[in-house]
Amino acid sequence: MATEYEPRIGDWYRTVTGDNFEIVALDADDETLEIQYFDGTVEELDMDTWYELNIEPIEPPEDWSGSMDIARDDYGVDLETRSGDVWANPLDNLDRED
Repeated sequence: MATEYEPRIGDWYRTVTGDNFEIVALDADDETLEIQYFDGTVEELDMDTWYELNIEPIEPPEDWSGSMDIARDDYGVDLETRSGDVWANPLDNLDRED
């Protein structure tokens, strides 16, 4: 079955083989688009090939590290703690002269 979806940058899709990808570029002059798979691989397709794909739209993945080639522990931040939970007033730390 061919796709009925119009390509838009930022949209995510899944192929019949289970590969997830995002549309990252469109070139109207050349009638091509670039997709980036979750593992970081980039592929250029012409519009004819796009309309022949058997794909389904999906939500963007919550774990954005796939194309970054880093482990969850390497993010450098605690992903479980919201930054707003530890807010302090920066004026409390100013020295005042009496």
